[in-house]
Amino acid sequence: MPRRRKVYEGKAKVLFEGPEPGTLVQYFKDDATAFNNEKHGIITGKGVLNNRISEYIMTRLGEVGVPTHFVRRLNMREQLIREVEIIPVEVIVRNVAAGSMSKRLGIAEGTPLPRSIVEYCYKSDELGDPLVTEEHVTCFGWASPPELDEMMSLSLRVNDFLYGLFVAVGIRLIDFKIEFGRLYQDEDMRIVLADEISPDSCRLWDIESNEKLDKDRFRRDLGGVAEAYQEVARRLGILPEGGPRDLKGPAVMQ
Repeated sequence: MPRRRKVYEGKAKVLFEGPEPGTLVQYFKDDATAFNNEKHGIITGKGVLNNRISEYIMTRLGEVGVPTHFVRRLNMREQLIREVEIIPVEVIVRNVAAGSMSKRLGIAEGTPLPRSIVEYCYKSDELGDPLVTEEHVTCFGWASPPELDEMMSLSLRVNDFLYGLFVAVGIRLIDFKIEFGRLYQDEDMRIVLADEISPDSCRLWDIESNEKLDKDRFRRDLGGVAEAYQEVARRLGILPEGGPRDLKGPAVMQ
């Protein structure tokens, strides 16, 4: 597919003009960032793995009725998506205390929560994606109350499905971050799941050993980042064509 006009470049992905009106091509990079881009590295093959993992999860979610922007995978690093108006609110669903929640509330990492907790962050790299409330979201018009209700409902549905999906392959879903967008078709508008779902945006621990299989390995200098992503893909049965040799060997450069 010929390279098209670049529409947007983020920390881990690039969006290009799609082949048809209302579509974009989403390219997955090998870049890894943490702590609001203060830490940066290249994890060889990460983009290939995240493309496949996100494709698989988005497809499975679509099969159970969760609307997404995903259309199809184009090649090892690119997928075709529907163009949406991104809502500037990240939704975090937590099942187990970890990361910033543990630091904020003084709860030991790994403590199961009495029930799943949904948090919201305002999407702003300059501000460090600050935690916000429903009142902030609706007051500043980032999303209307009905849109926020739909985002909450879809987030909990995604959590229920992903929790079962990962448990079945020996992985505990600790928490995850997702984004939503407004998809306009003719005179209709609906809220759909956007961005990606991968070890970049989820905390995934091995059920038996609690070994981290996600980007925390990069954040915390644990090593074996690419191997952890490969393990998630292997358990889901979706390693890239030809297996890990297509990834030219795991490597991390900081």
